[in-house]
Amino acid sequence: MAGPIQQFEIKPLIPLEIGGVDLSFTNASAYMVLTVATATGFLLLATRRGSLVPGRWQMSAELVYDFIARTLRSNAGEQGMRFFPLVFSLFMFILVANLIGMFPYAFTVTSQLIVTFALAITVFTTVTLYGLFRHGAGFLRLFVPSGVPLVLTPIIVPIEVMSYFSRPVSHSVRLFAVMLAGHITLKVFAGFVASMTGLGTLGVLGAILPFAMTVALTALEILMAVIQAYVFAMLTCMYLNDALHPSH
Repeated sequence: MAGPIQQFEIKPLIPLEIGGVDLSFTNASAYMVLTVATATGFLLLATRRGSLVPGRWQMSAELVYDFIARTLRSNAGEQGMRFFPLVFSLFMFILVANLIGMFPYAFTVTSQLIVTFALAITVFTTVTLYGLFRHGAGFLRLFVPSGVPLVLTPIIVPIEVMSYFSRPVSHSVRLFAVMLAGHITLKVFAGFVASMTGLGTLGVLGAILPFAMTVALTALEILMAVIQAYVFAMLTCMYLNDALHPSH
């Protein structure tokens, strides 16, 4: 890769165009399939026996299950468990996609805004439709916070409406921006190491600091891969709480 941005380039692997619409199977598509296959394979491997005394694989799957269940209950209450499959699937997809992107020459799916926006708009649509279906017009109480004086309602309601409809943007851009910026920074420092080591002994000595930064950034990126999956799942739980309890 010539530059730090080239790693995010989408390339068609199987060109396909139907009715003027580009439906090519790209490297992004391939890595999304790999992400789903990896997450599915991990869960199938971990739960194939279902032992009373869990092994390492089963214990790791149970830890993830319990972690998401506790996050959902603490943010959306016991009623929020009906959305557990959605939140668990989002967390696993983002986590696995982020970790796969850490491998050299791998494609980071979550560095594409269209992917993160698709996940965010799925959450937004689910929250909105369920809130309207469950509460009807009562769902609109979400835009009138409790305790707000009536005289301030004309000011507060437009702000709350704008805040609500901007959720998919903030929800998606946060994940996209963190992964994009982290991988660009990592690529830049790794490029310094590769360039300086080609300058001889003096260059090798000078590459020690960029190499140390590359190692530190790699550890930080792995940590951020986990944290961003958690943040996306936690915000999803908070938004689902609005659909379940719009008056709170």
